Amino acid sequence: MMEPHLNDTSPSDEPRWMGRVERMLGALAAHTHQRPVVALLLALVLAVGGGLLARGLHLNANLVDLLPSSFESVQDLHELEQRFGALGWVAVVGEGGDPESLKRFANDLAPKLEALPGIRFVEVQRPGAFFRDRALYFLSEEDLQEVHRRLEARLKWEQQRANPLYVPLVEEEPPSLDFSDLEAKYAGGAGLRMSSSQGDYYLDASQRRVVLLAKPDTTSADLGFSRKVTDEVRELLASEDLSRYGPGFKAAITGTFQKKLDQQKQIARDIGVASAVATALMLLYLLFHFRSALAVGMVLTPVGAGLAWTYGLVALAFGEVNLLTGFLGAILGGLGVEHGIHLLGRYLHLRGEGHTSVDATRASFTHTGGAALVSALVAAITFFVLGTSRFRAFHEFGIIAGVGMVVLIAAYVLVLPAMLGLAARLGWKPRRASVTTTRSPMGHLLLRRRHVITVMSAVVLLGLLSQTGRVRFDFDFGSLEDQDLPSFVLDREVNRLIGYSQTPVVVLTRTPEEEQAMVERLHARQRERGKDSTIDFVASLSSLVPEDQPRKQRVLQDIGRLLERVPEDRLDAKQREQVAVLREQAAAPPFTRADLPPSVRQQFVGREGAPGGFVMVYPAVDQSDGMAVRALAREIRGVGTPDSTRVSAAGESMVMADILDMVTHEAPLILGGTTLAVLLAMWLTLGGLRIALLCMAPTVVSLVALLGLMPLLGLEFNYLNILVIPILIGTTVDAGVHLLTRLSSPGNDFVSVYSETGKAICGGLLTSAMGFGALFLADHPGLNSIGALANLGFATNLLVMLVAFPALLLMLSERRLRRHPGRKDSQETKPPRPTGRGEPTHAS
Repeated sequence: MMEPHLNDTSPSDEPRWMGRVERMLGALAAHTHQRPVVALLLALVLAVGGGLLARGLHLNANLVDLLPSSFESVQDLHELEQRFGALGWVAVVGEGGDPESLKRFANDLAPKLEALPGIRFVEVQRPGAFFRDRALYFLSEEDLQEVHRRLEARLKWEQQRANPLYVPLVEEEPPSLDFSDLEAKYAGGAGLRMSSSQGDYYLDASQRRVVLLAKPDTTSADLGFSRKVTDEVRELLASEDLSRYGPGFKAAITGTFQKKLDQQKQIARDIGVASAVATALMLLYLLFHFRSALAVGMVLTPVGAGLAWTYGLVALAFGEVNLLTGFLGAILGGLGVEHGIHLLGRYLHLRGEGHTSVDATRASFTHTGGAALVSALVAAITFFVLGTSRFRAFHEFGIIAGVGMVVLIAAYVLVLPAMLGLAARLGWKPRRASVTTTRSPMGHLLLRRRHVITVMSAVVLLGLLSQTGRVRFDFDFGSLEDQDLPSFVLDREVNRLIGYSQTPVVVLTRTPEEEQAMVERLHARQRERGKDSTIDFVASLSSLVPEDQPRKQRVLQDIGRLLERVPEDRLDAKQREQVAVLREQAAAPPFTRADLPPSVRQQFVGREGAPGGFVMVYPAVDQSDGMAVRALAREIRGVGTPDSTRVSAAGESMVMADILDMVTHEAPLILGGTTLAVLLAMWLTLGGLRIALLCMAPTVVSLVALLGLMPLLGLEFNYLNILVIPILIGTTVDAGVHLLTRLSSPGNDFVSVYSETGKAICGGLLTSAMGFGALFLADHPGLNSIGALANLGFATNLLVMLVAFPALLLMLSERRLRRHPGRKDSQETKPPRPTGRGEPTHAS
């Protein structure tokens, strides 16, 4: 049996300019090999400079900063911060006392909290009592008349029953004193909603817990201020003698500010752990791969230098890293080590064949270096396409990763030949274990069973293709945060105790008339959508002070006079309680904004002391539910304004909605742009569309397999891990480039090339996976999902590259030879020699 002619899978000629680039790389590598001291000193100076610049980098995990400043939600949020200040609270929770002790703790601590420099005001009691006493003013005059009518009917009924001469012809039920149907009409009103709880404190007697809400001056996006204000609150609590409120009494902090700090701390910890683990895993693998500590140092030193240069540039360009770019060191390290495995592996193989150090360096960087340059440029282009995203996390990730890939190749060209040259001068010779490669049994199996393996691979691929339609996108923001952090757990309890969200959306208005009109429009939209509305209730200063109070007071006075005539001795206990409440409400005087409780009034006062201009929209949906948040944003923005301008609505819910809208809109564009850019780049560098498509085939197949495996393994896309797809496109095509480049070289047989290059491909994909795999250790669920999806992608690509793709290449080559039996390649060498087992040892 004749072995297929693998040269037939390559183009007859590569582009001339690419050949010149490869020769230039080889010449440059030989030059630095012969002058290692100068090259290493230059690399060291650049690395020290980059390291010093990178020391000033800090992590910014704030999601709001991941959107461009041109977005309306970001502009509205910045305007809100300037006019209003912070959204959210620093919530102080006291636990472990009886109700009276809890109230005493709240009363004692409130003035001390309010005296802290970063706190505007403290809400210690609910405004419920104030609004309950004045609840009837929030009814319309018509409904007050209905209350009067029902009372009059009940009074008349009682008078008739009190008359001994009255004989009812039909037994009638007494007119009800239940006004719940009227109350239900106003259940969404801010005043009645805020008075829905009977307790005056934010207190849960069953859980022995009380809450104080402290409003800071500045937004929680300012993490420096957040840390300062929470530290001040924590110091205050530490100075308090909590034992006087009962044995075991304790206090804790939660709320928006503490949650962001805890998440920031968690991500910073994850970065440190993941980077350390990724480095350790790469060290262990490289030691196993090369069996030489010096070889490991030669691979890792250029990576370290390249990362120092890259992060020095990051410090100059951005000054900080975000949720995703903070992990790029580990990821770029894994991708960079892949180049080192190919380059040093080729060098050691040539040394094993008897080449001198300088000739082996020149040849390695001419051919393998050319393939590494192509793969690095393709990966960089992929990342730069990702860098076109308006989502800042993707944008900065793409720019930094793209620059990093180019910089790492430059570091290898400058540093690795110099280290090889210096080692050769010092008399280093590679150990035999480092320069020999065992002929892979898998290579022989592929030659013998290429048809069976290709057919089986196609069947598996078709099966996985049938599952791709089940892939889902996870819109739950909560699943991307560690909900088990103590501050997150306690915050959920605080929300339950308060009864409504701590973080409303704020609609910004300019005049009292515009404020009132916006409240009416929002109420109308809420009524229109009914139970499908995402709005719980709407509050503003104007909505908390009802109109026409003098006229309503006259009706209330009439109601009060009727209530005095109600015979209480004929009522049951519940009815007597209802009458007592109605008497208090009917006797309540009219009130103005000045009469509102300070804790309520302060919520609608700007940082400059001007009241009004803020309409609070409290959501009725879970703000971690992405689909619900998008519906909330649409409902609020869809109400319009009287002058037909856009609704200026600020809040993290609006930002989250914009992030999801942008990611879902941009994902197909970025995926298509990435695929097209990679194809064009490979077509240009490899010299033909056919070879470019062939090199991309393993990536496309592995992506299809990945999409098919995701629903089977319970994995879903989210707004963070969706970036794994373009990353896999850019970082896995190089395996096909390296394999085809070696197979198409003259004088190589399949098993030898497969054994050497397959080992390098396996090492490169494993080290790339290690960079992402370290994210498995991240406690942050979003980052963990990136690690899981990326490693599944690398695993499928490894199987495709080592099994399905080589078998396909052998079949294509065999088919081409059968169609052109007389074709001879100008580079053909000796015919393959039989080994006694039916397969040849090499192919031309």
